[in-house]
Amino acid sequence: MNPLLEVKAIETAYGSSKVLFGIDLAIEAGETATLLGRNGMGKTTTVRSVLGLARIQGGSIHFDGHDIGRWSADRIARLGVAVVPEGRHIFPNLSVRENLVAFAGNRSGAAEPWTLERIYALFPRLQERAGNMGNQLSGGEQQMLAIGRALMTNPKLLILDEATEGLAPLIREEIWQCLAQLKALGQTTLVIDKYVQRLIELADRHTIIERGQVVWSGDSDTLRQSPDVWERYIGV
Repeated sequence: MNPLLEVKAIETAYGSSKVLFGIDLAIEAGETATLLGRNGMGKTTTVRSVLGLARIQGGSIHFDGHDIGRWSADRIARLGVAVVPEGRHIFPNLSVRENLVAFAGNRSGAAEPWTLERIYALFPRLQERAGNMGNQLSGGEQQMLAIGRALMTNPKLLILDEATEGLAPLIREEIWQCLAQLKALGQTTLVIDKYVQRLIELADRHTIIERGQVVWSGDSDTLRQSPDVWERYIGV
C-alpha cells in the first residue's frame, strides 16, 4: 500500500540558491508525522514544495496516488492538502465565523465533515469570539482559528508549520491536545515544531533535516532513546 504522501529525492532552489538536496519523506494515511531541524535548514521549503508554492527541480512528490510535483498550488489544495502557515495569516478584517465559513468545503468526501459546530466544540474559545475580527484575537486564538480554518476544508492531509511558535505554555498545551484529538479521529497530519518531547508523545514518525538533507528518520520510540540525535540536529 502506497503512503498518502511520498516525497522522493526532491531538490528545490530559490533562483540560483539551492535549498533542498534530495529530501525523502513519507506519511501513511492516519499518521501524525513531524519534520524537525533547526531554523533555516529547509523545513518550510519542503512544505512549500509539497504545496506547490516552490517548484521542485528534481525528484517527485506523490499525494493520494497523484504525481503532484508540477501541479499548481490551488490544484493541490483542491486535492485535499491544507496548511496552517507560519504566522497564521488569518483575514484580519473578517470575523472568526467568516474566516471559518469562507473555507468550508468537503474536499476529502468525509462521511462526517467538519462544520462550524464541530470546530467550536474543538475550540470553545472560537465560539465565544465568533463575532470578533481576526485582528482582535490573541496569538493563541489566531492559531486556533488558523487550525479551524484548515479543518473546514476537510483535508486529507493537514500541515502545521511552526505549530506552537510564540505561544504561551498553556496555549501550547491546548494546541497539543487538539492535535491528539485529531490523531484519534484519524486525521493525517504533518507537524513542524521544536518541542521534541511533546512531539514524541504525539507523533508516529519523525524526519530530521539538516542543510536541506535528511539526516535521521524513525519512530517515536527510537527518537526517545536517541537524545544525542536531538542535541546534534535540533539543539535541545
